[in-house]
Amino acid sequence: MSTIRLTLPDGSVRELPRGSTGADLAAQIGPGLARAAVAIRVNGQVRDLARPIEEDATVAILTERDREALDVLRHSAAHVLATAVRELFPGAGIGFGPPIEDGFYYDFEVERPFTPEDLAALEAKMAEVAAKDFPFVREVVDRDEANRRFKDDPLKLERIADLGPDEVITVYTDGPFTDLCRGPHLPGTGRLRHFRLLSTAGAYWRGDSRRQMLQRIYGTAFFRKEDLEQHLHRLEEARKRDHRKVGRDLDLFLFHPYAPGAAFWTEKGTVIYNALNEYMRELQRDGYREIRTPLLYNKALWELSGHWGKYRENMFLVLDSESGEHDFSLKPMNCPSHHVLYASRKHSYRELPIRYSTYDVLHRNEVSGALSGLTRVRQFSQDDCHIYLMESQVADEVRRLVDLILGYYRTFGLEATLKFATRPEQRIGDDAMWDAAEAALRAALEATGLPYESKPGDGAFYGPKIDFDVSDSIGRKWQLGTIQLDYAAPERFDLRYVGDDNREHRPVVIHRAVNGSFERFIAILIEHFAGAFPVWLAPEQVRVLPVSDATAEYARRVAATLRAAGLRVHLDDSGETLNYRIREGEVARVPYMAVVGQREAETGAVALRVRGAGKKQEILPLEAFAARVSAEAASRALAPGGADA
Repeated sequence: MSTIRLTLPDGSVRELPRGSTGADLAAQIGPGLARAAVAIRVNGQVRDLARPIEEDATVAILTERDREALDVLRHSAAHVLATAVRELFPGAGIGFGPPIEDGFYYDFEVERPFTPEDLAALEAKMAEVAAKDFPFVREVVDRDEANRRFKDDPLKLERIADLGPDEVITVYTDGPFTDLCRGPHLPGTGRLRHFRLLSTAGAYWRGDSRRQMLQRIYGTAFFRKEDLEQHLHRLEEARKRDHRKVGRDLDLFLFHPYAPGAAFWTEKGTVIYNALNEYMRELQRDGYREIRTPLLYNKALWELSGHWGKYRENMFLVLDSESGEHDFSLKPMNCPSHHVLYASRKHSYRELPIRYSTYDVLHRNEVSGALSGLTRVRQFSQDDCHIYLMESQVADEVRRLVDLILGYYRTFGLEATLKFATRPEQRIGDDAMWDAAEAALRAALEATGLPYESKPGDGAFYGPKIDFDVSDSIGRKWQLGTIQLDYAAPERFDLRYVGDDNREHRPVVIHRAVNGSFERFIAILIEHFAGAFPVWLAPEQVRVLPVSDATAEYARRVAATLRAAGLRVHLDDSGETLNYRIREGEVARVPYMAVVGQREAETGAVALRVRGAGKKQEILPLEAFAARVSAEAASRALAPGGADA
């Protein structure tokens, strides 16, 4: 029998008979690895351990320590879920069931939505399926056999019909359940021990709102019990922090059916919105030109930019009463209008870089089912910036932007990781343009000396980008800021500058956002701080509480003094008991409560209660207190008085 040579990560080579499996390789290396093995990576592709290897390859045995193994576990958990659904709901249609960032889901066509009681029963049935340790068996079948196997499942028949003529069709079976699937999977269902079904939701078949509604079940799975418990704790913490609930409790914003996907900001929410705006303006005081451009444009602009062909379904089209056509659109992004402004006059190389910044309102036509509080809206504002510069200036500008963005996040106690995204499948421009843009941006990123991850195929349709993924206080990651290098727009818009040789040249463009949208960033901050904002962001920085009517006049003087120092103050002289008013201040997450009784009135002081410090009170002279809070607001300190926010 012929042999194959399998090269391991450490460079060593193992020779095995052709057709040996990953399980065979793991067993040859050692019994410990054989027990721990989950899957195998063959020439970069993750496969089942039981799949034969027919040629020389570079391989790695995956165990639970490898991130890819978690995807295999969760994909297998989805199949175990489908097995349980078919046991308890025999007529269920089977949709898609992939692993996702924090778990897995599976879509089913059933007669009624799943209930919490259904989830409990399905979870118990999954445990039974896992205990039986059914092997996951992979088979390659032809189209006729696939159609025969799934003749009673229209969803699968539709998927089979979509497969290309040369595509390999595989099915996986675990016990009584067979599914159309590419894999890979665990060796058997018995490896699934620590899992939980989390929630249900409606989901259109294949994401198409014109198709039937399926029922989606979300779940998660981990190799270790403690990892599952930590994840469930994070989910519970996230539920407590949900910006939709906290925002309502703190009276920051609301939504109304008259304006779906557009927030109404209360006076308290507007304080936060404006504070972020002002901070960005402060950071962009030197070297930036703040501008405003129209919100409505003829389609000619969008045809020039490429959006009319690539992005029109996401735009709000407006009917032109003269032409009778939807020839206009509200702008979904700022860049084309900034290019028009740049092109309106001549520029010298001495002016570059030119940095246009704006906070204009944008509109994107998100489907109604995708709207979700402030994180997915139809109307929003971005701290948008477009930078026109020479190619030789890219590295310096990228370093400058990276420093600005990371420093901004640190103000909120947020840490970020950088990701480099390359050309997507759907794009404008030729390969030569993309080669140049990717090389320039990658070189600029590497010149910062910061670590980064690669995101192949995830660039903007006009250029590569650096994305900033931010981790919040409970460990969730959010994609926020971006730096995008665009060689296409200068060509499309015929942008030019006069160089030191007195000849015209093309600039390049950097698209940059820090918050992303203010709406989404505020949602993240609400959840990151659980509504307990730093003093500088808090809609109400100090609440003044007179102990009785006898100290009401002094309490008014305290409030006036604090307001004169530029602070946001609420005087609560409602007549309720002091304990009730203190509790109300705690519920409102006010950073400071200044209690004033007779002693404070006589000495010109306040009895200070600091958020997060429990019942502890500190007596401070009024002027010292005003100076302290003002200094914390000015410095953008993270927590009042050093207490935990």
